[in-house]
Amino acid sequence: MVHPVLAAVTNEIIERSSESRANYLTRIDAAVKNGPHRSQLACGNLAHGFAACAASEKADLSVSVKANIGIISAYNDMLSAHQPYKDYPDIIKQAANKAGGVAQFAGGVPAMCDGITQGQAGMELSLFSRDVIAMSAAIGLSHNMFDGALFLGICDKIVPGLLIAALSFGHLPAVFVPGGPMLSGLPNKEKVRIRQLYAEGKVGRDALLKAESESYHSPGTCTFYGTANSNQMMVEMMGLHLPGASFVNPNTPLRDALTQSATEHVLKYTSMGDDFRPFGYMIDEKAIVNAIVGLMATGGSTNHTMHLIAVARAAGIIINWDDFDKLTKIIPLLTRIYPNGEADINHFQAAGGMSVLIGELLKHGLMHEDIMTVAPTRGMSSYTQEPKLVDGDLIWEEGPGKSLDTNVIGTIKKPFSSTGGLHLIHGNLGRGMSKISAVAEEHQIVEAPAMVFDDQDDVVAAFKRGEMEKDLIVVLRFQGPKANGMPELHKLTPLLGSLQDKGFKVAIVTDGRMSGASGKVPSAIHMCPECEEGGPLTRVRTGDILHLNTQTGSLNILIDDDVFNARTQCIKGSTEHHYGMGRELFDSFRRGVSSAETGAVNVFNVE
Repeated sequence: MVHPVLAAVTNEIIERSSESRANYLTRIDAAVKNGPHRSQLACGNLAHGFAACAASEKADLSVSVKANIGIISAYNDMLSAHQPYKDYPDIIKQAANKAGGVAQFAGGVPAMCDGITQGQAGMELSLFSRDVIAMSAAIGLSHNMFDGALFLGICDKIVPGLLIAALSFGHLPAVFVPGGPMLSGLPNKEKVRIRQLYAEGKVGRDALLKAESESYHSPGTCTFYGTANSNQMMVEMMGLHLPGASFVNPNTPLRDALTQSATEHVLKYTSMGDDFRPFGYMIDEKAIVNAIVGLMATGGSTNHTMHLIAVARAAGIIINWDDFDKLTKIIPLLTRIYPNGEADINHFQAAGGMSVLIGELLKHGLMHEDIMTVAPTRGMSSYTQEPKLVDGDLIWEEGPGKSLDTNVIGTIKKPFSSTGGLHLIHGNLGRGMSKISAVAEEHQIVEAPAMVFDDQDDVVAAFKRGEMEKDLIVVLRFQGPKANGMPELHKLTPLLGSLQDKGFKVAIVTDGRMSGASGKVPSAIHMCPECEEGGPLTRVRTGDILHLNTQTGSLNILIDDDVFNARTQCIKGSTEHHYGMGRELFDSFRRGVSSAETGAVNVFNVE
């Protein structure tokens, strides 16, 4: 039996979404009836569709004898996480052929690395790349040649974009295929120490580059628990990966076996068989709630307080920050993975990984078991198992049953915190989100004078001039989706962390984002309404006393309401962030985007 609050929140979402979800499923059902039926394509259409196939595949596809799987990949060899995808299409095609199907590479999608663009102009395209990815994937699948799809993607905006695309083609079954994390390198804590020393001018660029290169050193996902690994956790919590597939290292026999098995499974779930599992029915209200639970239990990335809202809406499901807030009060923090602790994602996997986490949540009624998954037995109980190779054959065995390292994975009875890792922030400065799982308890409440900026480079300059050697709350405005695309502001973390280490009370308040890797400095981010829309932060002045309590979720300016509301809003007139590095191409995105609280949705209808 699920926890009563979990049940209540789920029922509220179902009721709130009843009309929009019904409309979505009606469209999915109509698409199921209409195709894909390759035999109904005109001969010229079909000939184009399989012109490059082998003769045997042409014969099969011409009469719809075998299921055809479309491969959508975010491969490029600049992203370490996505470089292993290079050989996946061949692995998938061979596995499909062996299993009695066909697979075609339907299309590639762009995949940018936030680690490369942090603090650079390109970061202002990052959030909008999610929608570009969704549209690119839709173009790949629009040929109506496919009976199912495999989605290859890992990092920040890429998985949410692919999820939105998969829901747009929700009449098709789909399996998400991960690539796995790189092996552990320089410990993340040591990397951050070198970053702070560099920010303070105590080490040079050579030392910084050496540390960064020893941390990010090989193919695979970065090993800290940021947005990319939060993606993988969230997808497995929704049952869209094969059980235990998320954190198996790349270029290993087990990794390849899981990719082959994903191909075999999606072939079983097409409408041509007797176990049809359309993706639009797999992501339902309970699956979305499971994803929120996972974020809270692991102290996952704040980015998903936007992305998951957008994904849900693509399925006709309406969730909001109040849902996150209600769930964080009953979901304890169960993991310590950097920046929430010393361990990295490989240590989490060694401690039992997703099988132990899911088992603990299921045991205490803190997630839904009864959802449609890509596992053979459908429900989430299969996800307490882990994959193994025995004599070359892939099998699943029951996982450890309990944590193999209680410093990395805790229990419901002995959690690392009684509440989840993300908290809703609200008060007279608006509504936002905060990640507190990595913030030491003594730093979770800050009352200090505001220091107001409208550009992150101005923050860096003030730090270098020594003007920030004091208690302060940085208020960084005009960083929302409409203003400049809502870039992550992670390059400020070493600066603020350095001030905190010196004993100053420090926090940041912004309508922008912080990286999924950000941690030890308390924050109120994604503040809504954003400044470009005249949000309350436009009336804050340097020297105003702000009070931020991330434990209770309150943020207020400590002056009389009448005085504050009577202030003239600061209006930013500069458009310098709208040009260069391709930013001028995204003007329609900035003008059309919704708020962070509604998912920063741009090109999709919100019913």
